[in-house]
Amino acid sequence: MATVVELISYPIKGCAGVSLADAPLTEAGLPHDRSFMVVGEDGVFRSQRRYPRLAVIRPEVDPDGQRLTLSAPGAGEVGFGIDVASARRDVELFGAPYQGIDQGEDAAGWLSEVLGAPSRLVRVPPEHDRVTDGWIPGTSGYADSSAVHIISRSTLDTLNQRLAEAGGAPLPMSRFRPNIVIGGWEEPYLEDRVRRMAIGNAELGFAKLAVRCAVTMVDQSTGAKAGPEPLRTLARYRRGPEGGTVFGAKFSVTRPGEMAVGDEVAVTGWDGPPPGE
Repeated sequence: MATVVELISYPIKGCAGVSLADAPLTEAGLPHDRSFMVVGEDGVFRSQRRYPRLAVIRPEVDPDGQRLTLSAPGAGEVGFGIDVASARRDVELFGAPYQGIDQGEDAAGWLSEVLGAPSRLVRVPPEHDRVTDGWIPGTSGYADSSAVHIISRSTLDTLNQRLAEAGGAPLPMSRFRPNIVIGGWEEPYLEDRVRRMAIGNAELGFAKLAVRCAVTMVDQSTGAKAGPEPLRTLARYRRGPEGGTVFGAKFSVTRPGEMAVGDEVAVTGWDGPPPGE
């Protein structure tokens, strides 16, 4: 039986994740997922591709959702109230224009010091109505695309087996920054073939395969670039139909609900026959 073995939200795009035992799943994903984004003075988002130290910035949203605390090794911490009412400013994500609410000078000063470049923190405004594309469209905050990123343990196990055969070290799941990790599938890449699934009382629909980039070569525990793996190995056997290197799948939320670690993953629609048939 397939079950959820990890739930992870990433409140700030590109920063460390927060493990959850249980959580509501909204149309935009797990609580606060990619609700915040670090940008330069020009409003363009900052990524681990250029600023790998983002990985060691740990966000913590208070249970009431009113306050955000940031911490990083050697940098102490800063806390501030979350602003959802101030003037909007223009921001840019992969060339697409959006709006953001600047979270103030304390956050900006602390982030600028940690990253070594002038930076601001913005939050999606309440009226954020982004529509994401895919086989089943949906919405999300500042995620690259769809609201939920899913990878199975068997998919990672197969990659690590290939790395070991080439004399390399295994990689942790954190390199791929999923929201939901599924255990119990013996066959790898089944997430690629799922078209609809139910977890808890929530439902998700397939949007697209996850095309991987240089962020997977950043050690998420140290914030240091540690390439060329996994992209070198993945490029040999995980090419997508449009040529990109794929690993994991993106899903839209078709019915919000509650889910928890240990919940059964019930696939209600496959691309092709169910496994084993």
